[in-house]
Amino acid sequence: MSALLELEKVSVVYRGPRGGRLVAVDDYSLALAEGETIGLVGESGSGKSTLGRAALRLTPVAAGRVVWRGRDLLTLSRSEMRAARRQMQIVFQDPFGSLNPRHTVGTIIGEPLVIHGLGDAAARRRRVAELIDLVGLPGEAAGRFPHEFSGGQRQRIAIARALSPEPAFLVADEPVSALDVSVQSQIINLIADLRARLGLTMLFISHDLAVIRHVADRIAVMYAGRLVETGPAEHVLARPRHPYTRALISAIPRPGARKAARIVLKGDPPDPENLPPGCVFASRCPRVAERCRAERPVLGGEAHAAACHFPDGA
Repeated sequence: MSALLELEKVSVVYRGPRGGRLVAVDDYSLALAEGETIGLVGESGSGKSTLGRAALRLTPVAAGRVVWRGRDLLTLSRSEMRAARRQMQIVFQDPFGSLNPRHTVGTIIGEPLVIHGLGDAAARRRRVAELIDLVGLPGEAAGRFPHEFSGGQRQRIAIARALSPEPAFLVADEPVSALDVSVQSQIINLIADLRARLGLTMLFISHDLAVIRHVADRIAVMYAGRLVETGPAEHVLARPRHPYTRALISAIPRPGARKAARIVLKGDPPDPENLPPGCVFASRCPRVAERCRAERPVLGGEAHAAACHFPDGA
């Protein structure tokens, strides 16, 4: 399959609280094939959401290329980028903060149609009604306001809005982390169903591998702004090659599993204003060696690759 979106050595850098360069994403490369879902996983502060926004050119990119259907988004003019945006949408983490409380649900879902000049008023109303039904909301939802709905229903509204202009690519940025556990599975199942029905290409961002494994074809593990492991979901989950991935997998709840099987990482993540010259995981790795502190590991392997000097615990 051809790549729909390619991130080539992308770096995102901010001004840090001490005035230095805060590296949020560091030399990150990833390609999404058309119709594929990649699960981007890592703990809070790893740079996942920043990478998702960089893929949509919603945050400044300091270096690298973001190639969409063969064109570098970073070189597009404002009007060209606006046209491209119809094909790429995002579902944010907070299902209430991302919705305008002064607009009705119908207006919110239909807004992308207005922005991109799609259809007349009657066609937009029909499209809004279709989307409300598609995401499982009651038919009268169009005339109500976001505060009248539960958290799960508000996320359905956000999903409907994202799907409104019929995008080819969707970034789902922690779409269930703000929801009650009882509702999370409903939204995960909805996203999986819509992805299959509409043929979406998706970057699904989460800190929880238990969520990722239900929706992803491939998994990309992120730590301190860097890609540390990637591969087919079933391979990564069954045979993790990086010690950080093994720790994440050990945290997935398993009925009857021994509590001692959980890998508890010690130490702190590196300072993003002062990244180490070697492996960014060295300060927490239980198998760290001198080479790890001095030499940055490259992503080794083909379909299933890990940025580790001693993958598979070797």
